[in-house]
Amino acid sequence: MHSYVVGVDLGGTQVRAVLSDATGQIYKRVATATKADEGQDAVIGRMKALIDQVWPKPDIGVVKAIGLAAPGPLDPTPGVIVFAPNLPGWEMVPLRNIIAGAYGVPTFLGNDANLAALAENRFGAGRDMSDMIYITVSTGVGGGIISHGEMLLGSHGFAAEVGHMTVEAQGIRCLCGNTGCLESYASGPSIARHAVDGLRKGAVSMVTDMVAGDLGRITAKELHDAAKAGDAFAQAEFRRAGFYLGVGITSLLHLFNPRMIVLGGSVSKAGTMLTDVIWETIRARAPRQYWEGLSIVPAALGDDVVLIGAVALAEAESHRQKQTMARV
Repeated sequence: MHSYVVGVDLGGTQVRAVLSDATGQIYKRVATATKADEGQDAVIGRMKALIDQVWPKPDIGVVKAIGLAAPGPLDPTPGVIVFAPNLPGWEMVPLRNIIAGAYGVPTFLGNDANLAALAENRFGAGRDMSDMIYITVSTGVGGGIISHGEMLLGSHGFAAEVGHMTVEAQGIRCLCGNTGCLESYASGPSIARHAVDGLRKGAVSMVTDMVAGDLGRITAKELHDAAKAGDAFAQAEFRRAGFYLGVGITSLLHLFNPRMIVLGGSVSKAGTMLTDVIWETIRARAPRQYWEGLSIVPAALGDDVVLIGAVALAEAESHRQKQTMARV
C-alpha cells in the first residue's frame, strides 16, 4: 500500500493543498480563495474541503501525516496560531488539534517561511546543506534558518523573522512596531514607496510613462521592467534594496555562519541587480572568514516551496515520532 503525506498552505489570499510522497513528488493539488473576512470557521471548513479533495481512495494508498503551513507568529509545539495579521480574528487557534481531530492522523504545524527554508534544504537549492538561511523578498521579507540540518525555531517558535532585523536604527516605522526593519527597505511595496517618493520630488524615469503618469499604480514589477530596460532611476532603487539586504545578511553571517543563502520571492527575480550589491556590502562589512566559501543562490522550488515545506515537515516529524516510540 502506497504511503502519502498531505500538505496544506494557509495564506491570506489562498488556501492550497497537495497530496505528495516522501520525496516531495506532488500527485494532486487543489486551491481555493481564503475569504478570511468570512471568519475562522469558514476558512477551516475550506481547508478541510481541500484535504478531502486530495485524500487518496483506500485502494490507492493511505495518508500517514498532514503538514500545515500558516503565517506566524505561531507556536509549532502545541500547534497553535498565536495571531495572524492577514486572518482577522485568528488568535490562539489550536489548528493542529482541529485538523488532527478531523482526520485521525499525525498532524504538524509550521511557520510558512520556516517551512520554505526546510523545503529548499530537503528538496531544492540547499539540498543537504547543513547550515543555510532562506530569505524570501516579496510583499514582505521573511526567512528561515537551518542550523545543523534542523529548523531554528526558538523557545516559542518565533525565531528567524529576518525581515524584522533592524537595518536603520532611526529608520522607517514598520507595521510590526519596530523602526528600521529590513522589510521596510527591501520588500516590493517598500521599493515602490521609495521610488514614488523620489518621482514626486522630481526624479525622471520611464516608469512614469509606463503607468501613464498615475504614480499610484507603480509596483516593484513596473520598476523591475524599467530597470531591465536600462532605466537608471529604477536600477538605483534595486541597488538600494540590495544594499539593505546586504546589511541584513551581514548580521546573519555573524550570528549563524551559514554556508549558503537562498533567495526567493518575486523581488529576488531582479537577480544581479540585487546580488551584486549584496556581495559588495557583505565584503565591505564582514571579515573574509565569514564570506569565503559562502554561496548566494536563487530558490529552486518556485510557488510550491511552502507546500513542499509542509510535506517535508510532516514527513520529518512523523519519522521522528516513530523513532521515539521505537525507543520506548
